[in-house]
Amino acid sequence: MGMEASYKSARVSVPVHPRADAEENIAIRYDVRLAGVGGQGLILAGMILGEAAAIFGGLDAVQTQSYAPLVRGAPSMSEVIISDAPIDHPVVERSDLLLALVQDAFDEHAVHVRPGGTIVAEEAAVSLSEAPKGVRLLCLPLARAALESGAPPIAATIVGLGVIARLTQCLSDDAVRQAVLLRVPRDSRETNLAALEAGFRLFEQGSAGG
Repeated sequence: MGMEASYKSARVSVPVHPRADAEENIAIRYDVRLAGVGGQGLILAGMILGEAAAIFGGLDAVQTQSYAPLVRGAPSMSEVIISDAPIDHPVVERSDLLLALVQDAFDEHAVHVRPGGTIVAEEAAVSLSEAPKGVRLLCLPLARAALESGAPPIAATIVGLGVIARLTQCLSDDAVRQAVLLRVPRDSRETNLAALEAGFRLFEQGSAGG
């Protein structure tokens, strides 16, 4: 089953993304794929990322999702395209960023990350083989960071979202915080924000280490 959501808002000045599509006069373009299994909160994470970009970041974003309804443990995927221009083709063919939470997700999608892109993988669930040529690999303790922040293990996806958001270089931390507050239930706001901050810290540690 697939679904699509499109967000639009007014433009603001943002840093220029390293991958520019000159022929289309697009200065910012990020294709993001979040992959794992049902029950890990990937669809929610994709919505948060899209809304951080469009509602709170002044960019255009399109979010699509693919999952098996009501089946925990079945493959689940959310894709987000972030751009400073209208998005006419809302399909991620080769991603700039991949969040892989399980081995099958890494095995299936790593080969579709473009050179210069980055893979963020859950170290407790993914046994890494070689990454595609020219692709950066960050193997991080997302679930452990979630637990250490006081959040439940499912918040590992929000930790990963914090890492991914930093990697885009075009979203402020506050834009992502506001999108989390917009999307998560009131009684889980504190734990989700704690998990997000843990993701920001992991990004800094991962960058320093590699």
